[in-house]
Amino acid sequence: MSPIVQVDGLVKEYVVGGGLLQPATTLRAVDGVSCTIEAGETLGLVGESGSGKSTLGRLIVRLEEPTAGTVRFEGTDLGALDAEPLRRARRRMQLVFQDPLGALNPRYTVGWSIAEGLVIHGLGTPAEHPARVAELLAEVGLDPDLARRLPHELSGGQRQRIGIARALAVEPTLLVCDEPVSALDVSTRAQVLGLLRTLRERHALAILFIAHDLAVVHALADRVAVMYLGTIVEIGPTRRVIGDPRHPYTRALVSAVPHPDPTRQPERIVLTGEPPSPTTRHTGCPFAARCFHPDRDARCTAERPMLRDVGGREVACHHAT
Repeated sequence: MSPIVQVDGLVKEYVVGGGLLQPATTLRAVDGVSCTIEAGETLGLVGESGSGKSTLGRLIVRLEEPTAGTVRFEGTDLGALDAEPLRRARRRMQLVFQDPLGALNPRYTVGWSIAEGLVIHGLGTPAEHPARVAELLAEVGLDPDLARRLPHELSGGQRQRIGIARALAVEPTLLVCDEPVSALDVSTRAQVLGLLRTLRERHALAILFIAHDLAVVHALADRVAVMYLGTIVEIGPTRRVIGDPRHPYTRALVSAVPHPDPTRQPERIVLTGEPPSPTTRHTGCPFAARCFHPDRDARCTAERPMLRDVGGREVACHHAT
């Protein structure tokens, strides 16, 4: 069975600057990414701010056009679709955003925000929509009476559940969740993660879960992809990647996650130096300037490492074992 999402050689460049005092330069936010997401699978996407995670998510649902590469969704090349076929495809791939208040129209009631997708895609009749909205609110753990409320009257956790209900309304097969719990407190975060797990199993959803918090990804994802400067440096089963990281950057990320047992806390790895500018093209490893691997050599700065199998996951490092 083919993956529900197949990304091949995806590149996204932006032209920045170009004013009177600053010449125009090209910023490469996503740099040759290839990955897959299977039906019913959650792929976690982690990395520091500016690594290209959110851009990759937007490219996958074609909210942005790639500079190069392809995204195939359910076997169809999204880049080849005109407006109407793309609109139909987008019904099956929905987004849940980091800021639920910003994602909801402040003048629309909760009920209308959820029903809007039903209207756009012609799902059900107007008479049937209130019952469907009530069903969706109950499914995400909210009182159906909230349909009459406005977004500013609700808590952050309630608004995020409404965002999830709105995404579910059109019966998608893929959810792209962009930092959906980063603005929530710890207890609410756990509840929303539990809800996503339940919904994934109930609806056989594939989920791309974008986060900077490895602990959150560990709780939800089947596999995890680690991004650095627009590239994937390590990807594989979550337990292997987080439990036994092989790329130096992944090791540094994992060392920063607090362990519940202080006696098992790994030694914190503090990276030195500054990451290279994304406006500068490098022939070697993008992590070479900050790498602490004992075998780092001239090859690291001269030749870009490709993903290869290392211990049951793929790692982009010449010296990973």
